[in-house]
Amino acid sequence: MSKSERGENAEDRKEGEVVAVTKNGQATIPKRFREKLGIEPPEKVVFRETERGDVVVERVPSPGEMRGFTAEKEAKTDRRATEILREKREEDQRSRDSDANEEEE
Repeated sequence: MSKSERGENAEDRKEGEVVAVTKNGQATIPKRFREKLGIEPPEKVVFRETERGDVVVERVPSPGEMRGFTAEKEAKTDRRATEILREKREEDQRSRDSDANEEEE
């Protein structure tokens, strides 16, 4: 594998890294990205597309990490938990999209 495929040149780091995709559609996430995102086997990632068409890879929190997520706070509403979680996810998504846009500028 060449240096440019491994992303060892400073210019290539902004472009990303080239990885092979197997006939089964599998690809290895480069180590530096796994470390940056805190991904360890057998964790999962989600691929999502931004409004601009960019594809983003994000680590999916484990159920254990989500346990007690709302238990730390006293209930102050009669709203359903699913509604609150949906709003929180949308808020987090907007924040990540905003961060991604700032990095590109």
